[in-house]
Amino acid sequence: MRKKDTITLLPTGGGKSICFQIPALINDGVCIVISPLIALMQDQVESLVAKGIKATVIPSGSSQDDIITLFDNIRFGKTKFLYVSPERLQSRFIQEKIKQLDVNLIAIDEAHCISEWGHDFRPSYQHIAILKELHPTTNIIALTATATKKVIDDIIVSLGIENPTVFKKSFYRENLAYQIFKTDDKLRKLHQIFTKTKAPAIVYVNSRVKTKEICAYLNANGFKSTFYHGGLTSLEKQLSFDSWMTEKTPIIVATNAFGMGIDKPNVRVVIHLNLPASIENYIQEAGRGGRDGNKAFSVVLTNDNGIKLSKDLLEKSLPVIEEIKLVHRKLYQHFQIAKGEIIETAFDFNFLEFCNKYKLIPNKTYNALQILNSNGIIELNSNFQQKSTIQFSVSSKQVLLYSQKNPSSKNFVQTLLRLYGGVFENLVKIDEFYIAKKVGVTSWHVIEELERMAEKEMLEYNKATNNSELFFLYPREDDTTVNRVSKNISLYLAQKKQKNDDLLEFIKNNEVCRSVQLLHYFNETTSKECGICDVCLQKKQTFTIEPLAILNLLKNHKALTVYEISTHLNEKEANILILLRTLLSEEKINVTNNKYFL
Repeated sequence: MRKKDTITLLPTGGGKSICFQIPALINDGVCIVISPLIALMQDQVESLVAKGIKATVIPSGSSQDDIITLFDNIRFGKTKFLYVSPERLQSRFIQEKIKQLDVNLIAIDEAHCISEWGHDFRPSYQHIAILKELHPTTNIIALTATATKKVIDDIIVSLGIENPTVFKKSFYRENLAYQIFKTDDKLRKLHQIFTKTKAPAIVYVNSRVKTKEICAYLNANGFKSTFYHGGLTSLEKQLSFDSWMTEKTPIIVATNAFGMGIDKPNVRVVIHLNLPASIENYIQEAGRGGRDGNKAFSVVLTNDNGIKLSKDLLEKSLPVIEEIKLVHRKLYQHFQIAKGEIIETAFDFNFLEFCNKYKLIPNKTYNALQILNSNGIIELNSNFQQKSTIQFSVSSKQVLLYSQKNPSSKNFVQTLLRLYGGVFENLVKIDEFYIAKKVGVTSWHVIEELERMAEKEMLEYNKATNNSELFFLYPREDDTTVNRVSKNISLYLAQKKQKNDDLLEFIKNNEVCRSVQLLHYFNETTSKECGICDVCLQKKQTFTIEPLAILNLLKNHKALTVYEISTHLNEKEANILILLRTLLSEEKINVTNNKYFL
């Protein structure tokens, strides 16, 4: 508000948005907000509009005429916020339009993306400094939840700002207990946790298939859960999210696609069933617990196999340059684009169909597409969803007769006919959530009603797809396009591996307080122990048995798991693990396939 360039580091849920929204609202003119995710931009715009604040985003695939109209509306309609992706900002036409605006503040959200040492490096972020050239007297605020000193230095240099004011809130969370458990049986541990904890929880897993499997396991054992991953349609995502938010299903099992924009204060447990990709990812995901200030737990369940698997998965999922070039070439082949051809329209892109067609490994291909996207070679909008459509197959008289014979459906059918004209002649796009709101029922109910009517051949119902929207940002040049950014790609791949190594080091370190380790990683020097993490609690543990009891037990058994040892000796697993660690270091026992033996 004092017109000084500012860098703001606040942990997840720390209120970053309000730091630029309030100054922008107080002053005349528009605030330009740079944000990396289309879905996040749309969520923020919808949130502002719902509060009566004028905000807009440049939609993907907008024509030049659309953009001219949009900027006229901004200039003359007193719009307060314009959200722009860093890739969009590289358009000279859009730069010229921004130059004509009265800009009161430039906000860079997720500013760690500027640095190749940030956990989500996006080369397009390095061109944001053009805004400083377009509006040299307008101040900048760069915001992030996770940044080391090296990343902060990169942000300052890249944005060309001098002597910024740095606001930094400590990453220390006194109410959040970081606990890492080595366990041979993760499902049993999961069952134990949810038997004790009935409050809202998030379980993070590393694949879409696992979200369904773990969700099914929890439901089969009497725990109410739902699942969430990037492959769901927008409708399915919203239904899962709403079910969790309203605590109809207090547990949500998700991939890391479940993250941005979550603001549920009473999450008591965040469980990682598989290891996260980096410390930055971990602290953001764990940080979704206990936002109300009450005690919460971040639980990581792992074992020696899990640690090895984490390294193997990274190796198998990270594409090399040649593999990225191959995916790039196949995209052009898939859409039958000739060399040198420029295509300005969007393509409807089905990821799995593409992988199957060219026999590509989905995990590697997904990461290759993300690298092409973040380097501004393609624009891939994974949140693009074609709307559901309906068309009645029978006459209006038959529809009215149906509603009379089914009184419970009468209000639903009448609302449908009132909302959507031409539904007897053509396929009409519909919004299940909007219908649900008007009828006063849940969206699940709307879907069930439409599917029931479709089964009775009253109408044709095509549910929204989960396809992506893909744009080619360059004419087809094949390898030449990727070669221009190969240095950036190599740096990105190297830092991905380094971050995984840092995470594994954190997981393995059972000597230093978890909170102290995390704070040191983010350049906060402290030796104050939290007292509530697994390392601190181990130091307070009292043992009812001696290591000799384990050795005597193993003399009579070939090999036993931790659970079996703790059952035989009637001791906590956590204590058994500490004693086993000591015996392993003294080379008195050995371990294979999570079984311990002399």
